[in-house]
Amino acid sequence: MRFIRRDFLKISGAVPGSCLLGASAAQLKERAGKRDNNSPYRGLHLNRIAFPIGGIGAGMICLEGTGAFSHFSLRNKPDIFNEPCTFAAVSVKGLEKGAKVLEGPVPEWKIFGMKGTGNGAGGTSYGFPRFQEAEFEARFPFAFVRLSDPDIPIRVLLTGWSPFIPGDADSSSLPVGGFEYEFENTANRELALLFSYNAKNLMTVGKTGNSIRAFDRGFILAQAGSKEKPQEQGEFAAFVDDPAAAVDHCWFRGGWWDSVTMVWKTILEHQPVSRPPVAEKAPGASVFVPFSLKPGEKKTVRLMFAWFVPQTDLRYGDDPQGTAEPKGCEGGESRCCPDRKFDVPWYAGRFASVEKVAEHWRANYDGLKAKSAVFRDAFYDTTLPQEVVEAVAANLTILKSPTVRRQCDGRLWCFEGCGDDWGCCHGSCTHVWNYAQAIPHLFPDLERSLREAEFRESQDERGHQTFRTALPIRPTTHTFHAAADGQLGGIMKVYREWRISGDTDWLKRLWPRVRQSLDYCILTWDPGEKGVVEEPHHNTYDIEFWGPDGMCTSFYLGALSAAVAIGSALGEDTKRYTQILQKGRAFMEKELFDGEYFIQRIKWQGLKAKDPVEASKGTWNSDYSPEAVELLQKEGPKYQYGKGCLSDGVLGFWLAQMAGLGQIINQDQIRKNLKAIHRYNLKKDLTDHSNPQRPSYAMGNEGGLLLCTWPKGGQLSLPFVYSNEVWTGIEYQVASHLMLEGMVEEGLDIVRTCRERYDGTIRNPFDEYECGHWYARALSSYGLIQGLTGVRYDAVERTLYIDSRIGNDFRAFLATASGFGTVGLKAGRPFVQMKSGRLDVRKCQVGGKEMTLSTD
Repeated sequence: MRFIRRDFLKISGAVPGSCLLGASAAQLKERAGKRDNNSPYRGLHLNRIAFPIGGIGAGMICLEGTGAFSHFSLRNKPDIFNEPCTFAAVSVKGLEKGAKVLEGPVPEWKIFGMKGTGNGAGGTSYGFPRFQEAEFEARFPFAFVRLSDPDIPIRVLLTGWSPFIPGDADSSSLPVGGFEYEFENTANRELALLFSYNAKNLMTVGKTGNSIRAFDRGFILAQAGSKEKPQEQGEFAAFVDDPAAAVDHCWFRGGWWDSVTMVWKTILEHQPVSRPPVAEKAPGASVFVPFSLKPGEKKTVRLMFAWFVPQTDLRYGDDPQGTAEPKGCEGGESRCCPDRKFDVPWYAGRFASVEKVAEHWRANYDGLKAKSAVFRDAFYDTTLPQEVVEAVAANLTILKSPTVRRQCDGRLWCFEGCGDDWGCCHGSCTHVWNYAQAIPHLFPDLERSLREAEFRESQDERGHQTFRTALPIRPTTHTFHAAADGQLGGIMKVYREWRISGDTDWLKRLWPRVRQSLDYCILTWDPGEKGVVEEPHHNTYDIEFWGPDGMCTSFYLGALSAAVAIGSALGEDTKRYTQILQKGRAFMEKELFDGEYFIQRIKWQGLKAKDPVEASKGTWNSDYSPEAVELLQKEGPKYQYGKGCLSDGVLGFWLAQMAGLGQIINQDQIRKNLKAIHRYNLKKDLTDHSNPQRPSYAMGNEGGLLLCTWPKGGQLSLPFVYSNEVWTGIEYQVASHLMLEGMVEEGLDIVRTCRERYDGTIRNPFDEYECGHWYARALSSYGLIQGLTGVRYDAVERTLYIDSRIGNDFRAFLATASGFGTVGLKAGRPFVQMKSGRLDVRKCQVGGKEMTLSTD
């Protein structure tokens, strides 16, 4: 227990050997103390930090709050608890306690609780001395770890990063990471130091086919694939750019812990080893950089990672009857052929080997870092509330997690989130990715590729969309319900992508498929053309609502509005859609509004659909037992919300606002609904809240926004599944919508409550989870920027809109299809400062009034 943090002992009053690990979550948070949003993490707030570094769809490595490397997810799938023995270290020559791993103390939860700790955590680096003090600060896509120790007269600043450049998806998708160790001599004498990076062969699968080979000033850890399992091929390169580097390509070979014992002996003795590669059984490798520092002098050692796993066994979706069996592809450059059976990552279609990736990384490192820093500086050059800045930035890490993939032709394809060792819920699920607002603005080309898959490969001749796109992206069977919110939301998102890109030709090509989709939705869920979604309709809660409800009808009216707007622009006749929209607007305002919020009118008789018992056959997890049939007769179908106050109750209208469609129904009713959600569903203490579903998202004395409450009674025995849970993606969309409607403090109240749960003590601040880690729905947080500022650039009209909810003086980040920069108001006058690219603004409207835009 040597490396238990001293601050923990001090705060808790505990002594070494006492039962520290038995503290409750509430006690741990109390001991950690309050942390300000967007500030550095210290002490117990470092516990769970794991900051993703990698490329979009390329896999990740996480930099922990202590400076450790973990979550190695390089093999085309998540591997959340994969923490191989890999560490950087420094030794100061002639100093008794001068050799230390370049990390802070090991978090307490790893000492007893991680895999293997029951046998003493053998094979880890936990037993080597570390720096006593660590501090972590995030400035996405950069992370900074500061290390110090009274036993060693140096200060260390570790900077971890990987490229992230809005508008440049390819540079942002590289399978690479950069780690810069800056050493400062705080002694009054010259010091001789030895830096090293040391790693077991973390790519090894099984006992054969693994090797370690040379690379300029570094090494490559490799695993060969086989004919039967080509996906096992994988390489990981670690290298520096210092000409003084020495490389040990083969650690001491022996039994027990001989290898790491001898590595540490080398570090202690300050004797770098140069050893060439061997033919087989190399357990690990190290790269050393010796250097000297005069008093007050600094030196940076740049450590670079690159990886390459070109084959996968990922294939999702069933092929339609009669589809020919894919023949597969040859290796090398042809591995991305159209007839491939399994997915191939984008980078493997561009690079031939890990050496090529590493060479590209080394040659372009400085330029990519400079461009990524331009984005960072523009993003953080803001006066928006710090809780909002933190929430948006923290969730941009989702784009660097295995939640996101790019297939070899560059198209985006995503999971919903990451299981511990598998992609959780495949297929760029439309009803989950509805919430995500970051990619459309940061990488609009990637977002448009999602729309194209939805309306082309995933849509059949009837207009039915499977809400989970196949991988490799291709046509698939249509044997399950369409998702009402997902398919209708996609129509609004087509409108959004058009306004962001200004590409009317793209819209024209997709419009026939959009119209076909909407016609299917009308026929399936509103055959009477009443303007409401009435027939049973599948949705993001993985069940079907029966009868008209505010949530899905808001999507319907938004989709109709989008179709009318698109049709008008293209000269198409959309009178039918206009008529349905008018009827739906009247029905929703009069029949679904209870005076305070929109509800569901449960209906299961008199529909075209079969009765719920028959309709449930073949659905997922919704069948009717004899007890459920009895309940049906008393209360109606299972899994409804009825008179409840649903946090997603007007979600479709929020998406419409994000897309630029404006207000669709009575704005006063929308505001009342949002006020009710804040009043009834936001709980500051869940101690007495009953949740038989998935409680760990928010529980105990934590706060959170419940998915639904029934403040006026009427809760069903079995309301919709998940109703008692807290999802951050819903918290952010409600907060953003509140802000759009002028209720800024209520919105910030929700954001603060959410981020307090993710302060590092119990949960990773950079991993907001739902059905999996790094869950996509949390990308709704990007909508907070628009919620506060009303900033939206319309590339079709070439108009910049600003409708501030935070006064006449603010600065905020702006990303468009043609560049990014800073936008805001100064004494009520609009300005924009582009930091990358350009912005063609013909008109600027502030609060509905046209004004002259400053570009100084």
